[in-house]
Parts: sequence; structure tokens; C-alpha cells
Amino acid sequence: MHNIITADQRLALLQSLVACNNDANQGMLQTCIAQFGHSISMDLVRTHMLWLEEQGLIKINRLQMGATTMFVGVITQRGLDVANGVAVVDGVKKPNPEY
Repeated sequence: MHNIITADQRLALLQSLVACNNDANQGMLQTCIAQFGHSISMDLVRTHMLWLEEQGLIKINRLQMGATTMFVGVITQRGLDVANGVAVVDGVKKPNPEY
């Protein structure tokens, strides 16, 4: 069950980036994926973003805000393909046809 939820959260992050014109900061992404039914911590948002970056699905721009680093995710072409169901990556849910 954990893997199913994780894969759905990652898809929700990719779809949120698409909805935000292909880039958004970690706070916006946390708010957006709540609309997909996932109320998750900022730490988990960042963990998913790092995983998506490792897979080549997003690029993370790291902005230094004093002692804090803000993540801004930018979707890649591969990430767009996965969000649209054109490509498949293990660990990311394949979207339903109506999305």
C-alpha cells in the first residue's frame, strides 16, 4: 500500500508542476498536491522532489533564503512525458486516461 501511495504522490507532484506552468516552489507543490488528496509534510515534498530529480523528471533550483534552502522544481521533457502518460517510470503512477 505504501508504494501505491508514494507513486500517486509523485504523479501528483508532476501534474502540479504542469498545472503551474512547469515550475513551482516546494510550498506551492505542497498546496497543489493537497488538491489531489495528499496532505503531506514539507520534508516529504522535498524527498519526493529529490527522487524525481534523480530520475531526470524534474530539475531543482535551490534558492538560499538566509539559513533555509528553498526548492523550486522545474519539470523536464521526460517528466512531462510521464505526467501525460506517454512514458512510464517505476515509482510514479501512470495517469488515468482522463487526465
